[in-house]
Formats: sequence, C-alpha cells, structure tokens
Amino acid sequence: MIPRQRPVPPQGPRPGPRGPRQEYLDAFDQGEDGDVFTRAGRPLTPTRASGPFADDLYGGDLHRGDLYGGDLYGNHLASGVDDGAPRTGAPVDGRGTKGRTFTGIAAAAVTTVLAVVVAGQVTDGRDGDRVQSRSAAGKAVGGALESAAPSPSASPAPVTLTYEQKMDATYTLDANLKGPGKFDAIPGVDKAPGKGRKFTYRVDVEEGLGLDGELFAQAVQKTLNDNRSWAHDNARTFERIHSGQPDFVITLASPGTTAFWCAKSSLDTTEDNVSCDSAATERVMINAYRWAQGSRTYGDAIHAYRQMLINHEVGHRLGYHHVNCQKDGELAPVMQQQTKFLDHNGIHCLPNPWAYPKS
Repeated sequence: MIPRQRPVPPQGPRPGPRGPRQEYLDAFDQGEDGDVFTRAGRPLTPTRASGPFADDLYGGDLHRGDLYGGDLYGNHLASGVDDGAPRTGAPVDGRGTKGRTFTGIAAAAVTTVLAVVVAGQVTDGRDGDRVQSRSAAGKAVGGALESAAPSPSASPAPVTLTYEQKMDATYTLDANLKGPGKFDAIPGVDKAPGKGRKFTYRVDVEEGLGLDGELFAQAVQKTLNDNRSWAHDNARTFERIHSGQPDFVITLASPGTTAFWCAKSSLDTTEDNVSCDSAATERVMINAYRWAQGSRTYGDAIHAYRQMLINHEVGHRLGYHHVNCQKDGELAPVMQQQTKFLDHNGIHCLPNPWAYPKS
C-alpha cells in the first residue's frame, strides 16, 4: 500500500495582512526621499478590513489569488502579454522590469479612480434633483436660477426734517419740570438782516430739557426779522450773538426755572404755566412746556403759537403792554395773553402771532 503523500507546505510563513513584497519595493529607486511605499522610514501596512467582506479581501478568494504577488501586480496583468510564466501565486521576478511593474500599479490606480467616478455619478444621479452647483454669485449652474439667501436689510437712512416740519411738531415735556437752572448759550452768530435799529440778543437753553436748542435759536431769528414782526418796515433788525454783552437774552427754560426768573421781576407764571419778560433781569423767559406742547387756544397750530410766544415776550422787552381785541371776530393783538384766552367779555378773538399781520 502506497502511503498518501502529505501536501508540501508553502515555503516560508504566509503573512497576514501584508504590504508590498520586497521584490516590488526594490523595483523602485528610493532616491533621497526614501522608499515610495514608506512614510517616515516605515513600510505602509494595509489596515485589516472589518465587515462582511473582510474574509474575501484578506483571507478569501482575493487573498488566495495573491493580491501582492499574483496577476494584479504581476507581469501578466501589467503587460497584457502571456509570456508562459506559470501562474503559481508566487511573485513574478520584477528585478530589472520597473516599467512593467509600474504599469501594473498604474492600472490598479486607474481602476480605483474609475470606481470613485462611477460612485460619484451614481450619487449625483440620486441627488441631482436636490442639489445644484452654484456660482459665487449665488446662481444655479446649468439649471434654473436658485434663489440666493436674502441679504440683511440695510439700515434705513435717517430722515432729515425741514425747519417747517420741526416747527409743526410737538415734543414731550413735563408741565411740572424744574431744571437745574444752568444754561448753555447756543453757539454761532446770525447777522441782522435789516437796516433799522439793531438789537443784539443771545439764546440760552437750560440744560436737561431734551429740546432742540438750535431749532429754538433759528425760530427766534426768523420770527423777529419777519416783516410782520417788530422788524416791520425796517423799524428794527435783530442780530444773534454768542459772546459779549447783548441787549437781552432770550431763554428757553423749564416751568420751574421760568417761575424762578420771572419772580425776580414780581411776575407769577405758575398760574396757567406761562412765559414772561423778566424786566428786572436781562432774560426774556420762554416756558419750555409751552414751547413743546402749545396751548388749548391754538390747538394744533403749534408753529404759529411758537411765533406768538417769541413776539409777545420780546414785545414786552421793547416796551409794549397787554391789549385785547375789541370786536368780535377780529384777530387778537400779538400783545393779548393768547395762551390764557382768546375770548373776553363776549367777544370772540382769532389767534394771531404777528405784530403786523396784514403786512
């Protein structure tokens, strides 16, 4: 009986997951930068795969076909020529055949790239309805325009009100406010425009009112030099100064401070919260509450009411006294106490801010 021959084991230990065989490493010149298959002088070793295909990759059919020593990296596949070498699974001697070996590696790389491209095309086909390439301007490329993300709304430009609009507006101010009694002079000069007797004045505004002092100063200059005012027929002209000694100081102040300065001239402004010319001092006092809110007698005609305030109190400084209208339906004289009343003794007077309204 012939004894059964035992299979001869393969020469040398069969490695587990392994890198390229030495014969193929030797096929490349390492040069100054080291082996092309190494990183920092260490051979690159494939990481063992996990999952359902791990056995096929490293221990199944692909491994048995010898990934690193068979047709994939051997001369047969690389050159496309069957030169009669036995297909044993052993590596084909690559010494001196660098070009053919490199061609095999390139073929494997091309195969990998093709696989990636195909996978990408499949993904694009699946997601094409949902994703479009967009240019830097936010427009869709090769398809319908895709709406770009809305840009934040620009801050609206601040609205600049005209002088007339500011003078037509009312402003918030407490009827019982008492300010600190400190004043700021409005800077700048407004030259007298007329040829009559010149009066100089300064505009002071009490601190903390929250009102537009520049608007107040502008209103005083415009009102006093209007031909319907005390500058009528070039009898007078008014010039605003900032420094030096003026003929009078027209002062915008809180109700409490107005009452304080008017009391210096024995005038009580607390009843009806009015203004005054404090003749014993340099100050013509304009009650800031009335300037901001107007009066019942003028209603919504706040611009005209402010003109009346200026003309009435400066009229006192010029020497004019209180008078009332004498006929029903007449315009009230500018020196009538129009903040307090328009009608008196059964006579109905019409509001009027001017000394010479018919000019």
